[in-house]
Amino acid sequence: MRRRSSGSSEDGDHSPVEAPSPPLLVDSSSDAATPDAEYPRPPVPSRSPSKLSRRAGPDQRPPSAISRRSTTLNWRPSDLRNGSIENPPSSSSATSSSPASYLGPPTNGALTKEMEKAQETRFAARRLLSRSPWAITIFTLIASIAGIGFLAAVLNSSVTRQLDPKGCRMSYMRPSYAKLDDFDTEHTRFASKYSLYLYREQGIDHGTKVRGIPVLFIPGNAGSYKQVRPIAAEAANYFHDVLQQDESAVKAGARGLDFFTVDFNEDITAFHGQTLLDQAEYLNEVIRYILSLYLDPRATDRDPDLPDPTSVIVLGHSMGGIVARTMLIMPNYQSNSINTIITLSAPHARPPVSFDGEIVKIYRDINEHWRHAYSQQWANNNPLWHVTLVSIAGGGLDTVVPSDYASVESLVPDTHGFTVFTTTIPNVWTSMDHQAILWCDQFRKVITRAIYDVVDVNRATQTKPRAERMRVFKKWFLTGMETVAEKTVPLKEPTTLLTVEDNSDAIIAQGERLVLRSIGTSGTARAHLLPIPPPGSPDAKRFTLLTDQKLDHANENGKLEVLFCSILPLQSGQAGTGFASHMDLSGEMTGSTRLACKNAASDVVVLPASTGATQYPFFAEGDREIAPFSHLSYDVDDISEHQFVAVVEKATTLTLGFVIAEFSDHSQSHRTRYISLRRLLAFGMKLRLPSTRPMVCEVKVPSLQSSLLAYNLEIGHQACGDENELFAPLVRQYLTEPYESKYFVNARDVTVSLHGVAPYMPPPLKRRSTEDGLSFQFWTDPTCDSSIHVKLTVDVMGSLGKLYMRYRTVFAAFPLLIVALVLRKQFHIYDNTGLFVSFSESLDMCLRRSIPLLLAAITVLFLTTGNSSAPAGNASFWHWRNSTSSAIDFYQNDLLIGTQDPFFWFMIPVIGLVCVGICTILNYMTLSLTHVLSMAFSLLSCRPGWVRNDDRRKTATSMGFLASSPRRRMITTAVLLFLVSTFIPYQFAYLVACLVQLTTTVRAQRIASDLRSSANSNFYNYAHSILVLMLWILPINLPILVVWVHNLAVHWLTPFSSHHNVLSIMPFIVLVETLTTGKMVPRVTSRLRHLTSFLLFGIATYAAVYGVTRAYMLHYLVNLVAAWLAVVHSTSGSWSLAGLSDLYEGNADDRKRGKEP
Repeated sequence: MRRRSSGSSEDGDHSPVEAPSPPLLVDSSSDAATPDAEYPRPPVPSRSPSKLSRRAGPDQRPPSAISRRSTTLNWRPSDLRNGSIENPPSSSSATSSSPASYLGPPTNGALTKEMEKAQETRFAARRLLSRSPWAITIFTLIASIAGIGFLAAVLNSSVTRQLDPKGCRMSYMRPSYAKLDDFDTEHTRFASKYSLYLYREQGIDHGTKVRGIPVLFIPGNAGSYKQVRPIAAEAANYFHDVLQQDESAVKAGARGLDFFTVDFNEDITAFHGQTLLDQAEYLNEVIRYILSLYLDPRATDRDPDLPDPTSVIVLGHSMGGIVARTMLIMPNYQSNSINTIITLSAPHARPPVSFDGEIVKIYRDINEHWRHAYSQQWANNNPLWHVTLVSIAGGGLDTVVPSDYASVESLVPDTHGFTVFTTTIPNVWTSMDHQAILWCDQFRKVITRAIYDVVDVNRATQTKPRAERMRVFKKWFLTGMETVAEKTVPLKEPTTLLTVEDNSDAIIAQGERLVLRSIGTSGTARAHLLPIPPPGSPDAKRFTLLTDQKLDHANENGKLEVLFCSILPLQSGQAGTGFASHMDLSGEMTGSTRLACKNAASDVVVLPASTGATQYPFFAEGDREIAPFSHLSYDVDDISEHQFVAVVEKATTLTLGFVIAEFSDHSQSHRTRYISLRRLLAFGMKLRLPSTRPMVCEVKVPSLQSSLLAYNLEIGHQACGDENELFAPLVRQYLTEPYESKYFVNARDVTVSLHGVAPYMPPPLKRRSTEDGLSFQFWTDPTCDSSIHVKLTVDVMGSLGKLYMRYRTVFAAFPLLIVALVLRKQFHIYDNTGLFVSFSESLDMCLRRSIPLLLAAITVLFLTTGNSSAPAGNASFWHWRNSTSSAIDFYQNDLLIGTQDPFFWFMIPVIGLVCVGICTILNYMTLSLTHVLSMAFSLLSCRPGWVRNDDRRKTATSMGFLASSPRRRMITTAVLLFLVSTFIPYQFAYLVACLVQLTTTVRAQRIASDLRSSANSNFYNYAHSILVLMLWILPINLPILVVWVHNLAVHWLTPFSSHHNVLSIMPFIVLVETLTTGKMVPRVTSRLRHLTSFLLFGIATYAAVYGVTRAYMLHYLVNLVAAWLAVVHSTSGSWSLAGLSDLYEGNADDRKRGKEP
């Protein structure tokens, strides 16, 4: 029978993991740095203690081996070989000098203190072995479930609540593309990567010669050049079917549009700044080449009498819009070659993600250039004076890029550009997703007509002057009810002579309302005259008209026409000269009055039809088209030069329809409700529209500005008695900037969401007034003589869904706060006790103190720096920047949760709680992955079942960490670093490092499970935590790696001009290579242990403060931690260069012994 020592229990210290040298006693004269010092061989009874049988089992150990646990006692693993029993260190060794002794050389008092803690440490070691990495406390479980539950509620709300209806109709086309092969490497260095095409609509366009006005389409992130086809096809068909037949339009400068499009091979520009710059450089050469085509008689079919084009209209989708703006700051930009930019779903305000430092810098440079240009006092100093920028956003259905980012209010003044949502655009009135904005039929019709209205082939710029272009864009893209909307009636000359009989029945009494429930009831044309109140009334008055009929322009033969008329004095010789239209409604009556009138049809605002049968403001594919309502609205001051408003019924047969016209007091039609968000959240807001209300009532709530909240609006029913409602309630919600309007027809229960003040958005150039906020307009039937009750409440569950688009990038940065604090706690315990606790146990400890304290501190910081009434410059302390001359701090919202509204203070602890749940999930996913890989490796090992337990454990030990050739490791590292510096980005090397670390963790897990010991558990917990930390950085590096792989796929082998910094990856490589040897990080008990704590705490703080807006910095901060850990690892040997080489070199005896640990 074999004798079994007392130290041969299953939790013995026979470990293939190289334990760290205890920091308290270090003997520089010993060879303890050699790897085999950590693997003492148990003795064989028949031999002397100085000889070691290589086949000795792990149970054949001397009794003294039981004391070889990793504790803080003043001993170190034996430096002897061949089974020599370790002797206690002499007292002289305690005072021997060592290059590594600065990590914590003990004094006599410290030695005594450590001796007193020996018992506690042994107990902690046994506790470490008994606690599984899978263990989780009730407290941590509850916190994790709460965080995951909140995240699940956010995701569920984002797909089930407060959703905009989809109303786009499909578009059809017959596309063809002509590749311009002459645009080759003689023109640009990117000709081998990118291509230029000219779009041609089959059956409409013939040949590839240019003959119209150049328009350049720029696809977005991973976009295709073929995405131009819906808009280009509509432009070709509209010119062929309509404009070409209109002589006045052709004479005014209308010509067909030559759509050029670029094949970027679906480049990924959202994640890589250099790719964005490459595209901008290429496109400037494209414009130069396009303009040269119109100078070449062989390539053009234009009228030679027309001026040669000097500029190109640019249409950009998504990141293509950012590339368009970047072109104007590139060195190869041809001056004035771009003066009109229209962007679709383009994130102008800030980059979609901040994983690449280059793209963050490019955004800053572009935006600063545009702001600086428009801050100039004189037009001659502004290189962008003639440039107009219109940004069109898709709204709530766009889940690729938050539509808040499409705002240009922080970049250009309203004289040069604006932001508008597709729900605002007349006859569109629907939200669109990121791709639908290109093919939506009703939208492409509007944008095509707007472009044709701004072109003028008679000018070299091919477009009308800037002010006229802005007027056209506002007419086509805005509702017409905005304060910037221009009324054309006051600027017109009278064109219609209206003659009416002197009949008092035709004149509506002052203050009365005109109501027509049908048209053409008299059988003849007739006019209804509403006297215009004189200006200067005590209460400002407003004229409004609503009808379901189309209003005729002059000389049109429709059913209804509205005129603003003045009495024309009778003068001889001027019976009716000078008027394009005559309308005599006097009949055979002798007494008549002549009125000089202006037609109001040009100022009509179209509204979606609201009846009891309508459900949406648009009509879907296959539905019957419903004619929109016509609405007129004027302040009395705008029409004060006239005496009457004439509503002319031109229908001679009975026609179903209605007309309501009235003058109303401003005090009765406009209300402002001041209510705080807290009160609105607690009690809601109620109001009553009285029975004597005007047809149009407007309610403004200044506190409703945030994009993070959603609301429910309930509109009560009204009793109309015997009469039917002329129309169902129509509601419009709108913001003044950006221009976002939403219409709700047949409104009863309305879901309200907005794109107002959003997180991380820069403030606008024009400071918002405290009166700005969400407004509601109510069109209700005033003839019902019944009040209407309205209630507005906060939709709490619906508001959760709004957090998804605004804060989804938070989860790439904020969880590092949790991981860094967990690692900090692990190192703190390890340096004090020698035990490296598991990630789960450390997370539980942090949840009880450090995480709540840090979140509380960050919340206090937010409340002190985020006062909404504080001046904008307060945040400059937290951001060092080169600002423009403007006093506005455009980076004030870069901090923390991206808003200065103290109402949202609770977002910080909520995000922290969610990140705790996410970190818990990732921890267990990593544990599962390592265990699965470990089991797979065990199955592949195919160990027979009759192998002895001793041999089985011996096999597990030998298969754990194999000492690879130092030369091979050095060559591998050198080759990898060389490739990083020349060809591959360091993100590729980081991915390799993550895979190597995963392999190391799998091996550590196998050893820790097969050979239970404190040293093995320490190393496994350490390797696992480092892997978790690296996995959180991986998403920041993957996008750049995807761009690199994509470039290889398209055979573009030119190296990046960025991301080749060897220092950005070397610490990770050194640390990971060190861990592959099974070396545990040495304990640091001197004051330098605070450096580890400081670095990890710095990562946690940065992740919370700037993690979202500058996520790329997190890689460099974690890289700094890796460098420090690599330095700490090097202290297990010597501080000499030879000692540093121990990271790659083993002892010669180890190499002689082959692969045996």
